Amino acid sequence: MAISKAFFASLILSFLFVQIIQARLQVDSDQVVSSSGGHRSLLQTIDCKAACTARCRLSSRPNLCHRACGTCCFRCSCVPPGTSGNQEVCPCYANMTTHGGRRKCP
Repeated sequence: MAISKAFFASLILSFLFVQIIQARLQVDSDQVVSSSGGHRSLLQTIDCKAACTARCRLSSRPNLCHRACGTCCFRCSCVPPGTSGNQEVCPCYANMTTHGGRRKCP
């Protein structure tokens, strides 16, 4: 009887330990730290596809615009309104640059 109680107690403790680890990993995977020091939390979700479609609708190179905008949106959780300009609304979006020093986000 003592062995079964010890077995069940260790089984329950191991189950709780696994649940705590999984919860910790889920929280860590939901929070993405961007290279610009920004932070994307669960509370700040944005539909990047729709925002970038609106942002790139007048672009002469829509595929390039969508790809760059999607990357910037994912990292910053923000896309400035309109088809161009308004960079001051999203400082993270505005401050991202390419390796060549040019502005990354459309």
